[in-house]
Formats: sequence, C-alpha cells, structure tokens
Amino acid sequence: MRLDDFEADELLSEGEGKPVSPELHAKIERITGEAAKKTHITGMYKDWFLDYASYVILERAVPHLDDGLKPVQRRILHAMKRLDDGRYNKVANIIGYTMQYHPHGDASIGEALVQLGQKDLLIDTQGNWGNILTGDGAAAPRYIEARLSKFALEVVFNPKTTEWMLSYDGRNQEPVTLPVKFPLLLAQGVEGIAVGLASKILPHNFNELIDAAISYLKGKDFELYPDFPTGGLADCSRYNDGLRGGAVKVRARIQKIDRKTLAITEIPFGKTTTSLIESILKANDKGKIKIKKIDDNTAENVEILIHLHPDANPDMTIDALYAFTDCEMSISTNSCVIYDDKPRFMGVKDILRASVDRTKELLTMELNIRLAELEEDWHFSSLEKIFFEERIYRELEKDTETWDLVIEAIERGFDPYRKLLRREITRDDILKLTEKPVRKISKFDIKKADEHIKAVEAEMEQVKHHLANIVTYTIDYYQQIKKKYGKGRERKTELRSFDTIVATKVVVANEKLYVNRAEGFVGTGLKKDEYVCDCSDIDDVIVILRNGKYYIRKVQEKDFFGKDIVHVGVYKKNDTRTIYNVVYRDGLNGDIMMKRCAINGTTRDKEYDITKGTQGSQILWLSANPNGETEVLKVYLKPRPRLRNLILELDFSQLAVKGRGSQGNIFTRYAIHKIMLKEKIAGAVEGVKVWYDPEVMRLNHEGHGEPLGEFLPDERVLVVNPDGTYFLANTNYALRFDVQPLLVEKFNPHKVFSAVYFDGEQKQHYLKRFRFEPTEKTQSFIPDEYSSKLIALNADVFPALKLVFGGKHANREPENIDVDAFIAVKGYKAKGKRLTTFEVKRVEFTEPLEKERSAFEEETSVITDSESEDNDSGSSAEQMSLEL
Repeated sequence: MRLDDFEADELLSEGEGKPVSPELHAKIERITGEAAKKTHITGMYKDWFLDYASYVILERAVPHLDDGLKPVQRRILHAMKRLDDGRYNKVANIIGYTMQYHPHGDASIGEALVQLGQKDLLIDTQGNWGNILTGDGAAAPRYIEARLSKFALEVVFNPKTTEWMLSYDGRNQEPVTLPVKFPLLLAQGVEGIAVGLASKILPHNFNELIDAAISYLKGKDFELYPDFPTGGLADCSRYNDGLRGGAVKVRARIQKIDRKTLAITEIPFGKTTTSLIESILKANDKGKIKIKKIDDNTAENVEILIHLHPDANPDMTIDALYAFTDCEMSISTNSCVIYDDKPRFMGVKDILRASVDRTKELLTMELNIRLAELEEDWHFSSLEKIFFEERIYRELEKDTETWDLVIEAIERGFDPYRKLLRREITRDDILKLTEKPVRKISKFDIKKADEHIKAVEAEMEQVKHHLANIVTYTIDYYQQIKKKYGKGRERKTELRSFDTIVATKVVVANEKLYVNRAEGFVGTGLKKDEYVCDCSDIDDVIVILRNGKYYIRKVQEKDFFGKDIVHVGVYKKNDTRTIYNVVYRDGLNGDIMMKRCAINGTTRDKEYDITKGTQGSQILWLSANPNGETEVLKVYLKPRPRLRNLILELDFSQLAVKGRGSQGNIFTRYAIHKIMLKEKIAGAVEGVKVWYDPEVMRLNHEGHGEPLGEFLPDERVLVVNPDGTYFLANTNYALRFDVQPLLVEKFNPHKVFSAVYFDGEQKQHYLKRFRFEPTEKTQSFIPDEYSSKLIALNADVFPALKLVFGGKHANREPENIDVDAFIAVKGYKAKGKRLTTFEVKRVEFTEPLEKERSAFEEETSVITDSESEDNDSGSSAEQMSLEL
C-alpha cells in the first residue's frame, strides 16, 4: 500500500458512522485518482532488474562475437590507440584516459588492463606486471607502462571500417566493436559471470587457430582444442566443442628426478604454484599422500620439488598427487557470446567460422575502400594532367568579371576530354585544381604524371583481382600473420588421454583397522581391541559374521556390524584373486556344506549371505586367501551309533572356485565336533596378463591397448625409449612413462637386437648387434654425449639394412647390408661398427633375409615367435624405426 492509500484510509476512518460530506468525498476521489496513475513499486523493481540484468550481460560480462572483447577491454584498446605514439605510456595514464569511455571505476579498468597485458598478445608491457605462475600481482599503475603491440596495431584497428557510437556521457565517440581480423576471442579465452548467465571460453593456440581458419576457407574440416599459457597436460575427450556440459581435464607435468624426488615443471590452468602447494600440503596432512618436504624454486619457469620418504614409490605418489590434490583439475566450458545484441551459445568451431567470415568481410570492405580511393586518385590525377597538358589553366589568366565565370570557363575547357574520364567532373574537382600554386604549374611533369596514373591503374587491377579471389586473399592474409607473429607461439599444453586413477590403489595406508569380534564393532578408533591391518580412510572393509551374513562398508572410526565376527579385512573391488574357503552348516541340523568362491560384484552397505540363507546356519571354517591358496582340513565328527570313521579330510584344492552366490557341495550329513588345519597349500601361481595402452602410456591388467602377454612374478617388461635408453619394469599398477616408448614387450634375455645410431662426436652412422641385459636402472645403449641419436631398432634374426646416400654422394647407388654378416653380437655397451664414410640421407631396415639358423638361434626364435603370437605386436623395423 502506498502513502496516498494510507491518507485516503485515514480520511475514511475519520468519517466512520457519519455521512460523507461532499468536500471529503472530493478529496478522497482526488487522492485515489492520482494514485491510480502511479506505478506499483513491485513493477518498478521488476523492470529495473531486467534492465540491470540486460546491462550486465550485454555491457560487462559477456564478450561480443565480432571482436571477442568485453566492453572494458574494447575501451582500453581504443584509449591506447588514441594515446599511441610508439612509446610506452604509464598505466595510470591509460586508466585515466579510458575513464572517458568506461562508466566504472579505475580499479576495474586497471584489473582488465593487467589481464590483457599478461596474455602477451595485444599489449607490450614494461615493468612488473605480476606472474600468472606464482599468482603475484602487478605493481601499482604508476610504476608500470604499456603500449599496443605490433600485432594489435595491424590486426585490431582500422577507423575506416569501424562503426562508432557516442560514449556513455555523449562527449566522445567510441567503437561499437573493433574491426578485429583474427579469432581473438579463442586466442585469449574469456571468463565472465553475468546475472543468470556465465561465459567461459578457454584459450587456444595462436598458430592452430590460423591453421584452422585456413582449413575452413579451403573447405576442409578442422579440430580445435585448448592450449593454456601455464602448459601442463590436457585430456579433451569431453571438450564438447566448448559448449555447456563440456569439460577438460588438466594435469600438472610431474617428472621423476630420482626415486626420492619429484619435480612439477608445469601447472594446471587456473592454479598458481602457491595454491598448488597448499593443496599438496593439505593432502599430506590428511594422510592421503606421504611426502617429506616441498621446495618452491619457481622463477621464470615452474619448479616445485617434492622430496619423498625413502620407502615411497614415486609412481604411486604421482598418481596420488593427481587423485588427491589440485595437480589434476576439471575445467567446465560454457561458450557464450553476444551476437545480434543477444547472448548466444556457440561452439568454438562456429565461433572460428564466424570470425573467419567477419575477417573476410572486413578485408572486402578494406579492399573496396581502397579501390574507391584509387578511383578518386586516378580521376583527379587524370584531370590534373589534362588541366596542365591542354593548358586549360590559362583560363585563370583571363580578365573575367567574376570567379564563378572563371570556374565555368575551366569546366567548359574539359568538355572535349570528358570521355577520357570515368566519372563526371564536379565543381569541387575544379575548385581543387584551381587551388594549385603557380609553381606547381611550372614544375608539372607529364611523364611523371603518366607513371603515377599507370601505377594507380596497376594497383586497381590488383585490388580487383583480390576482390574477385577474396578467399585466396584471406588465406594469404592469415599466412602472413602467422609468418610475422607465429614464431614463439608453439603449443604449450600437451594433449593426452588420461587414465582413470583408482584412489583406493594409490592412497597411503594412513590408518590402522581394529575389530572387537564379540561385540561386533570394527573401525580405526578401537585402539584397545584386536589389530587387523593397515588401511586408508577411503578403503572399504568386508566383515563376515558367524551366521554367514557379510557386509561391505566404507571404513569408519567405529561401526557396528553384528556380534560374533569371523572375518574382517580390507575389501578390494573386483578382486578375483582373493578366494574364500568356507565350511558351513545349513540350518540348525542340516548338511555340512563346503565351497570356494571369490566375492566381487557387490554393492556397498548391502547385506549378503555366504550360506544358503537358511535360518540357523553357521560358519564352521572360513579362510581368506589373497593368492588363491588352498588347505587340507582335518574334520572330527561327533560320535554316533554305527558311525565308524570319525575323522575326515577336506582338501579344498579339489573344489572348483565359483561365484559368491553358489551354495557349495555337501561335505557330510553328520554333525561336526571340531575342524583343524592339517596342511596349507600354496595356490597355483598364475601369470598376470598385461596390456600396454599407448594413449595413456600406462600398463594395465584390464585389457586396454596392446597385449604384452602373461607374466609370472619374476618376469619383466622391456621398455626402450626413442633417445636410446632402456629399462626393465615390473607389471604393477603404478608403472607410467614420461615419453612414448619406442618398444614395450616382455623381456627375453636371449633376444638379439640390431640398432643404427648417429654418433654425434664422429658425425658418422654406426651399427651394433646386442642383447639387453637385466638392470634396475635406466641404461643407454648408444653414446649419450655429443647429441648422438638412435635412428632405428630391429629384432629380426637375420636383418637386412639399406643405405640411401645424400649430399655430395646423392648419385651413389643405395647399398644393401647383411647385418648378421656385417657385425657380430656383442654387449649393449659396445660402440659397434661404422656403416660408411659417405654422406647418408636415409637408413632403413628392409625385409629380413632367409638363412639357416643354428640350434641356439632356433631356440631363441621359438621363444621370440611365441611371445610375438602372445602380444600380437611384433617388433618389425617399421614399428621401431625413428626418423633420420
């Protein structure tokens, strides 16, 4: 209710119980009538909110599709262009000048200017502009300076193609959008939060954007993925073209210096070294990871050293850093832009296409403007030539009464030559001619005028050619931009598929698990009860009760499962190697059952039963065997009439392993007095099948990638790197590779390899044959100094090599070499034998030779061939050759 309504009510209350006088009635009508013409406050708020929301979306937070800039950025660049004289300007001065166009405070302008400067594309900076790696802020605006970069001056501005509007106070002109001829929005990226709307477009690589633009102009398809200034690794499998719902996983680059030291050399986008170290220390305090100390040596480049305890596994620690700290982040995308004065959601491909179309349009406008200027230049130059060559200027010497008559006389003098011109002669043309000084007449050079007209005509033809071939012209424009400004803007973020890190496999066992069997409690806080094992606070535990019920739950400080616990342990999901051997009674007086089973495929917090589920069932014997071990039990039966054999043996190795839901087999129908362990039998050791996934550069046991075969506990994986080093690795979960290996296969100590390498000291190509030897450390089988490099590696029994010569020996016929006859098999540290003294263009292994094998070679070949069938990867020269 408004104030006027209160006043009317008061007047009515005064007249309660009395007839209303004409004067009072008129006053009430006047008040209520005026009030009816006014707007309710609720309606005003609704309109104001919509106006404010529209303003924030259109004028503050979301970039425009045409130039990729927010209004504050556009006004900063416009102000810097107005100030530009080639020298640096104080940032404080730029901020003050920008306030002529931007209706907000200096703080918002200064912050936007620093962000533009840190992106190192449009603005050249001088002074302390902060550090995006450490998060350090820039110095005060009075201490730092800036100017427009050469790239910005060439690509961003052109007053002839700019659409102008009045500034917020009407005193100045500012651009509606800048005529940017480059996909600036995708190069810089943007993040903005408006009212009920947000925009987050990730930065992309400068050169890749130009390549994609050229591909689009050529009608080819293209792909665009983010590239971050902080480097790191990125998995863009769910990028979704930058639209809503998309996400990019980013990781820090972590390298192993040695077994006790890790180094973070690149950080995820959006993080700083300070925030990253804080997340690592927080995870360490919670016991998720186990580190000794951290040193931050970051200066120009990131260098965070993580020192580990002597017993720590560096590979497991790297996985734990990705799982529990900000070393791995997920960045959501939301590509929103202003287009046609409305917010629109567009993928990065559509944004690039729109930018390229806009660039083509602007280039067309520039060419048309230039053509019009040339047309005007040609017209006036031709007019000037006729004016002097045909002596029409002498009309100025005649004694004419008025100036208008002189102009008319000059205009009549051009009548015989009008057909030589391309447009009509205007009065302004005549006036312009008459403004020429007398000395111009005396010094006018007809030959020079003809040369100028021909040059103008040639340029006009060139411009018309560009207009007729605008696509080719646009491609050339992009190529020139890349040639001039693309150097030093190579991709910083490595694109890679990430493996899924199972947190329970990499977390440090930071807790101890206890059990109170009688009372039925299990947890990490029962310090006075029975110790079970070490665990982590994110592990699951399995608890089996005497009645056959069992549960899988997340470990707690104290959790009640039920009285009379017979087994408790850490539960590993999808664990098929742990086998449970069980003897139970079915019901109160039922049969005695026996079973072997694995417990997997379960759901947390659900009740299961390892027996048939009959009321009164009871477990008489249970053992959990992590490697499928079996046992022989001595079972004593209760005496009863006509029962002669009271002692039986139960050999679990005779039972097949079945699923957790199996009922088992009947062992006996008689009651059991007691059960004792007679003999423990080790489980049959089965090999572990191992695969190598080249996309994530990890070994796995889940069948992803290339099969390497089945490995026994003492067997190892041979890993050969492109730099001529190798090492032997076990098949555990944690093994990771920093670079894509040249060869990954099961290690065979008898297998002979042939290697060609370029000796950096001798500047010659060498060949060697050798066997890899067992080693725990990374070893080099080529010289590791003077920039020596591995050319090719081959595992054929009788390899053949082809030399193609180059340089001054290019006319020499290629040479084929029988490697087995050329050099004998020696140790991997041997230097080998020089291939040739001639200049070599290319070295390649060809089809192997057919020879009779010795007995040892036959044995080795059988082993090698069987392994090749197992892993189906082979080791041909094609698979293991490097570019020369």
